[in-house]
Amino acid sequence: MKKKQSHTTPEDSAVRELQFTTTRYDFEGAGHASTEIKKALKELNLDPKLIRRIAIASYELEINQVVHSYGGTITCSIQGDRVIITAEDTGPGIENIELALQEGWSTANEWIRSLGFGAGMGLANTKRVSDEFTIESTAGGPTKVVSVIYLKQVKEQDE
Repeated sequence: MKKKQSHTTPEDSAVRELQFTTTRYDFEGAGHASTEIKKALKELNLDPKLIRRIAIASYELEINQVVHSYGGTITCSIQGDRVIITAEDTGPGIENIELALQEGWSTANEWIRSLGFGAGMGLANTKRVSDEFTIESTAGGPTKVVSVIYLKQVKEQDE
């Protein structure tokens, strides 16, 4: 027999916004935003599987900015029924979004790869863990990626 189970959501709490700045090639600071976002979500006693998905999305977007952009912001909006991660950078943009979404495709140089980054999984992983995913970019301009993850996940569980 299967039982439906829902997990805690911050329905009655006000919208909470967290914002972080990223800097190109700042690998020491990379991961700070996603760590702080994860801490904030744990305080809300959310389902660990949801926290993991949100942490993956925020980390991948944060690292993408450090590796590929001139820098930007990562914003986390914790709302009653969803968490929205928005990554906005100042450029240089993505020439071919379709290619950038393919697993393994990357413009990272050898130095970035030698540090363990730039494998071409960031956008693909973010899209995979998102309930909604949008990306806007033009070559030479800024890039904006939005990942939405709904908190009202109903899981089927065997009894």
